[in-house]
Amino acid sequence: MIIAEQKPLKEIIHNLEGHRNILVAGCRSCVAICLAGGEKEVGIVAEALRVYGEMHGKLWTIEEITIERQCEKEWVREIQAVVSSKDAILSMACGVGAQVMQEIYPDIRVVPGLNTSNMGAPEEQGIWREKCAGCGDCVLHLTGGICPIARCSKSLLNGPCGGSQNGRCEVNPDSTPCAWDQIYHSLKRLGKLEFMEQIIPPKNWITSHSGGPRLIVRQDAVLTPEEKAEKGVPK
Repeated sequence: MIIAEQKPLKEIIHNLEGHRNILVAGCRSCVAICLAGGEKEVGIVAEALRVYGEMHGKLWTIEEITIERQCEKEWVREIQAVVSSKDAILSMACGVGAQVMQEIYPDIRVVPGLNTSNMGAPEEQGIWREKCAGCGDCVLHLTGGICPIARCSKSLLNGPCGGSQNGRCEVNPDSTPCAWDQIYHSLKRLGKLEFMEQIIPPKNWITSHSGGPRLIVRQDAVLTPEEKAEKGVPK
């Protein structure tokens, strides 16, 4: 899931300056799970903006809505009737959702309400940890299911680095376990410790963001022009 956290309210207010009819738009997907942009958070931010507007003489009209997924165009198009009267949308989705919202409604300014952080998972109630860096060349089969790119502070493909102590990372020993210590113990449990001696060659970073924005095309899933017309898919 994508992990995000809310921008400071002061920053949101600053970014909404000059607008009057504002829609606070949430997303029931990843950002709802990480308590950043779901229906509850949308309600809190919308009410905070209303209170601020009244206290400071802003002629704001604040409405709120939460859709299933802002990253999917079909869901975003369904709120056209609500969006059409607005001059700004405060997107409480991740950066993907905010961009899809702007793409579908190019004439209405979309302001991000969240800072998107990483791809991770809940560690426990209220704690989320990064798990995947989306490098496009997965090596989890060699590392006991623990990603060295995302979870090693130095993204070492062969470790440990020698700076870790007592299973903690030297970069931030208070909060960051050493990924390669975890990899060792995972491989030991799996009976695959010989993988620790296998040198993983330098990664071809062209599959990561270093190769530019990535595009995945599944030709067997792409609709033909005739199929798009039949399903009423917008061009």
